[in-house]
Amino acid sequence: QVQLVESGGGLVQAGGSLRLSCAASGRTASRYAMGWFRQAPGKEREFVASISWRSGFTYYADSVAGRFTISRDNAKNTVYLQMNTLKPEDTAVYYCAVARGHQATMSGLEYDYWGQGTQVTVSS
Repeated sequence: QVQLVESGGGLVQAGGSLRLSCAASGRTASRYAMGWFRQAPGKEREFVASISWRSGFTYYADSVAGRFTISRDNAKNTVYLQMNTLKPEDTAVYYCAVARGHQATMSGLEYDYWGQGTQVTVSS
């Protein structure tokens, strides 16, 4: 089992920045790819970013590419999401997840463990 705890969400003005963290405990999450997803009110959950287990490969949704950066510290079993130039449409609950494989993946079906989420609200 893996337990994931996200932190770093909050309220920020458009154009601002936030850094989300996700600490994993239990089974060694550092051996697996990890990702971030988000869900806005009334919308389905969507992929944001993913990183392979050795940080060699990253994937981003088109909507965040160039503004968000995913990274990980395997020694700390933690994955981060640096979010810059935030827009009101980035408002959502952000979830981190651990994949069942080593390779970064955009498919939510490839993730076995999910955190409880952290709210990000971007005001205009």
